Amino acid sequence: MHFRADMHHGDEAHHRQPDVLAAIRQDFANSHEWFARAIVLAFAALAGASVVGFTWLCEIASRLFTTWRVDWPWLPFLLTPSICAVLVWCTTRFFPGASGSGIPQVMVALNETVDATQRKRFVSLRLAVAKIAMCTTALLGGLAIGREGPSVQVAAGVMLHARRWLPRKASIGPQALLVAGGAAGIAAAFNAPLAGIMFGIEELTRRFEARTSGLVISAIVLAGLIAVSVFGNSTYFGVIYVPQLQASFAGPALLVVLGSGLLGGLFSRLLHASLVGGQADRFSRWRASHPVVFAAACGLAIAVVGWASGGSTFGSGYSSTRHLLEGHPDMPVLYVTLRLVATWLALWSGVPGGLFAPSLAIGAGIGADVALLVGWDAQAPALIALGMAGFLAAVTQAPITAFIIVMEMVDGHAMVLSLMAAALGASLLARWLAAPLYGALAAAQLAKLKASSRA
Repeated sequence: MHFRADMHHGDEAHHRQPDVLAAIRQDFANSHEWFARAIVLAFAALAGASVVGFTWLCEIASRLFTTWRVDWPWLPFLLTPSICAVLVWCTTRFFPGASGSGIPQVMVALNETVDATQRKRFVSLRLAVAKIAMCTTALLGGLAIGREGPSVQVAAGVMLHARRWLPRKASIGPQALLVAGGAAGIAAAFNAPLAGIMFGIEELTRRFEARTSGLVISAIVLAGLIAVSVFGNSTYFGVIYVPQLQASFAGPALLVVLGSGLLGGLFSRLLHASLVGGQADRFSRWRASHPVVFAAACGLAIAVVGWASGGSTFGSGYSSTRHLLEGHPDMPVLYVTLRLVATWLALWSGVPGGLFAPSLAIGAGIGADVALLVGWDAQAPALIALGMAGFLAAVTQAPITAFIIVMEMVDGHAMVLSLMAAALGASLLARWLAAPLYGALAAAQLAKLKASSRA
């Protein structure tokens, strides 16, 4: 009887409206917590500004490489291998935590078994500065890498540095700062705050603590607003024209989903085998024993692929994707294959760089190829957008993040359901072929960290 009475009183307390003045006094009573929140938001703005500066440097580097390649067509055969070799030498010797995309490093740092000293090997302000410099240099050499994955590690490193300035009594832990920084990096890199929030939920962590979720989301939005204030409130690829979709659109759309899902799953499996496969073959043993020479060979192969594609496979692929979305399908016949090979070689070489932008470019090529195959030139932009969402979802196996990124980049609100269906379908196909790439890479790095700690 007493138990039921206690339950009854508990229910009344649960449903009772708060005392307004008491609630305000309670929120403002803890000055340490408000000071901590102000520091976090200040570092969120700094993280957004860092990614904006990173984007600006990468765009300058890409334009310089394009100008040099036009003036001196032979230059990539010297410049690209040299830059590959120098970057891998710097990475292996001074900044081992800066190699690759940067997203697996943030996922390792989020692991609860990693202590503060080990966390600095994967995410720090020092690594953020190195990542910016080396990714910019990679694009100066025409490597087929993206800046969005590295932006996650850069922004996370800036946000984690806020830990030094927080009061000891603050309830904001390093995990919350890492999630906020990583997601803020996506928001600022794509000028898409909603995609940043979803990336933090879907890829970096499966839950938010109730005490810090509002602050984390505020930090992500603030970083996105910094990008909007610099680049303007406009989509990266403009607004695509989508005519009213007919029932006959389902066939070509299904071809795009199947092509992007299968190819994305195979590409993810290839990257996993190349980056984590150990020394099962001659090339992997060569990569392990002579990483600098191997990187130079990859750079030379990238230059050859770029020459064979007429220069369309150099760089991140944004210009090619924009070219296709604007209705110019005059790309090389084997553009998708050549772009995929160039991206694989760049990531396999070990240089710092991501695969978001190259994945969008490959997916755009798949959509354009299907549009040409079925003769749907009028609806090519819609198929291209579906290919972008499908291939990115297949590679990352983060379908909600993928379709939101594409929707915000092309202002594709008129085809939200189509983009969502393409991302979910392609991701399902990819799951049958490969394990989630970022999770597998993070697990491999975490296992290596534990082995070195035991040794």
